[in-house]
Amino acid sequence: MQPRVLSEETIASGRWLELKSLVCSGPSGKEHTWEYVNRRNSRGAAALIATLHPSGRILLVRQFRPPAGGYVIEFPAGLVDIGETPESTALRELKEETGYTGVVAKTAPASLSSPGLSAEKVNIVVMDVDENAPENATLSTNFDENEHIETFAVRLDELGSFLTERLKAGDLMDAKVIAFSSFAQVIGTTGNTNHD
Repeated sequence: MQPRVLSEETIASGRWLELKSLVCSGPSGKEHTWEYVNRRNSRGAAALIATLHPSGRILLVRQFRPPAGGYVIEFPAGLVDIGETPESTALRELKEETGYTGVVAKTAPASLSSPGLSAEKVNIVVMDVDENAPENATLSTNFDENEHIETFAVRLDELGSFLTERLKAGDLMDAKVIAFSSFAQVIGTTGNTNHD
């Protein structure tokens, strides 16, 4: 028997999130409950991997994330607002968080970043940024009221050592950044990414 969701109810609801409870049947047919969180009024999220040209550096951001209780190194990202596409969200967030203007090169299929906790889907949007373009000569960010974001432009061959330094300094890491760094190490793009 295939596992399936039999029913769903909202346990609690806030301004931005809902806590839901599912009744599911497992492979044996036995029923069990599963709790998860859901974003309200959102169409998922977009995280962007922006490469600066001609330097080849990638953009990372550092910001305080209250649920994590600390500063997190991550790719620029944001929620896909109603009426937006992941691509338009990525273009908006690139400008708001880093000050850069770029172009979309590719959008990966929607994926789940923590499927045991949430059904939120994230599109990875790959972007190219011309460092020499006139619009990138003077960078101006536009943070939300509660945001304070630092931007880092990191060479791929220095990504592993950069992340190691940030970990030693007490920063936390977004899983997408660690996955990207680990994959880059496997294919020989970066140096040491040992984060033990």
